[in-house]
Amino acid sequence: MTATVYFVSRERLAGWLDGLAETKTLIAPREIEGVLLYRPVQSSAEIARGYTRPVLSAKEVFFPSTERLLTIERTGQQIALHEALPEGEQVIFGVRPCDARGVRVLDALFLETQPIDAHYARRRASTTLIGLACPTMGDTCFCTSVGGAPDDASDVDVMLTEVEGGYAVQPVTDHGWALIARLGREEFTGELPPPVLSEPVPLPPIEAWPPQFSSAFWQDISERCLSCRICAYVCPTCRCFDVRDEAMPGGNGQRQFERLRCWDSCTGEAYRRIAGGHNPRAVKGDRLRNRFFCKFHYYAQQYGPLACTGCGRCIDACPVNIDITEVMTAIAAAHRTEGDA
Repeated sequence: MTATVYFVSRERLAGWLDGLAETKTLIAPREIEGVLLYRPVQSSAEIARGYTRPVLSAKEVFFPSTERLLTIERTGQQIALHEALPEGEQVIFGVRPCDARGVRVLDALFLETQPIDAHYARRRASTTLIGLACPTMGDTCFCTSVGGAPDDASDVDVMLTEVEGGYAVQPVTDHGWALIARLGREEFTGELPPPVLSEPVPLPPIEAWPPQFSSAFWQDISERCLSCRICAYVCPTCRCFDVRDEAMPGGNGQRQFERLRCWDSCTGEAYRRIAGGHNPRAVKGDRLRNRFFCKFHYYAQQYGPLACTGCGRCIDACPVNIDITEVMTAIAAAHRTEGDA
């Protein structure tokens, strides 16, 4: 991270953001019918202030919950395919470090592993991330336990930290330097305020998980699970999807279809069911086990980073209080017990 730090007043920052909104798609935390989400804004006046984190992560900017991949047109015996690639530059303002880290986790799969996902890659290349450091960790946040921090600037292009009278501005990448070229600023000479941290949660090492594969723990905790999949939908790193073809209204002898990609989740009852009807994960405990093994074992083995950013959204959203930090603590304790045996 660059050591260069500037200061910008709130008024000047607002004017700069208004200018960005005139030339690019500006996305920022915005309240929609009482729910805080990352959404396009037309001006800085629409941006929410004093928030911890939006209900959904910035994942959906790069990997929408539903998106058209292509259209299929059939006229007589002629078939034409039209790929629906996204266009235009985007800037996301106010990205919390846990959400920026989530984007890096998705990069490991969609960008750094063949085959590269063209839709994700197009959005990623055309998007600049302006991070906003958290002054304090939320009640369910545990980013420091999985390698992050409330002021971690390693996954954004520009990092902002709220200080007296305005913001400290840290350009991190070339994209960040280019973006702030027209931001009126002065050198920041003060000290960046340290965030208030919570007690860390035990992080089981990657080798702690396989010995617990057949543990009764998974069936016990799954007794509460509703298989509602909300944990995956609010997660910054869950990336399972389903692809389907849907008929569209046609005319002039044409038949039209669209190929859609939609979020899916390994905790859903039908997720692994095959055409013959067999489901190798028909039991809730097996599905829940897979979710946590994916977060802390499978993904790290295959792609590098842990697939958890410690944002705590799944804890807040779960209607039956399944807590990922309780799972981490239980697996870590079991690993210590086996090590002492």
